[in-house]
Amino acid sequence: MKLIQTAERISHAEASDHVIFQRSIFAYHEAAKIVRQTLLEIGTGMGYGMELLASQVDNYLAIDKYSSPLVEKNKENENFLFYQQSVPPFTGIADSSVDSLVTFQVIEHIKNDHAFVEEISRVLKPKGQAIITTPNIKMSLTRNPWHIREYTVKELQALLAPHFSKVEVFGVYGNDEVNDYYERNKKSVQKYTRFDILKLQYNLPRFMLQIPYDILNRMNRKKLMEQSNAEISHVSFKDYHLKEADDSCFDLFAIATK
Repeated sequence: MKLIQTAERISHAEASDHVIFQRSIFAYHEAAKIVRQTLLEIGTGMGYGMELLASQVDNYLAIDKYSSPLVEKNKENENFLFYQQSVPPFTGIADSSVDSLVTFQVIEHIKNDHAFVEEISRVLKPKGQAIITTPNIKMSLTRNPWHIREYTVKELQALLAPHFSKVEVFGVYGNDEVNDYYERNKKSVQKYTRFDILKLQYNLPRFMLQIPYDILNRMNRKKLMEQSNAEISHVSFKDYHLKEADDSCFDLFAIATK
């Protein structure tokens, strides 16, 4: 199946995605410090973190709705196994079979998030760890119609806690340069949303908003890039850091231990 490219699937090849792409890469670098032995990734996307994680473990298993060129390339690796499917459930993954699990920017797309978390717990070995990232709703500038829901820190903790012995929720934060980009993005987005006086973005069905959202989101990112390319082009994953989550972090970064 051909991969449908939207603003939800960011790419290193799209210059206007650069700052957000580096934030996504940051999560993989942090996860690489934690993952071990047999790893399952749910939602590989374009596969840009695959090789980094695979280098830290003995076996790398992956699930995604779509394949990608990087997935196809790695299928020849005997320690790599890819399952093309929608989730939940995690069909083909046995109970208590993986030591580590990562799922980045996925749970907000899952209709039954409780079943999704139950499946994560099911496939993890005792003392296994899951690393889950998702946008912090408190920092979202508009409704994202590709997301079924977004979470606060407390909401994510409450969702995970019944299924794990320990849940830690950290936040992904940026340096001054990253924060400045966010503020400029916020002002730019407000120039569009000020016309939504009827709050249609919150009241219309998601499917009606997805294409307009993609078009406007891409236009906005390209505009920001044109205005400040020199400043944002050298932003890297090293410009992000983790600390205890609060309402001002960009993403939630949860580590759940079974």
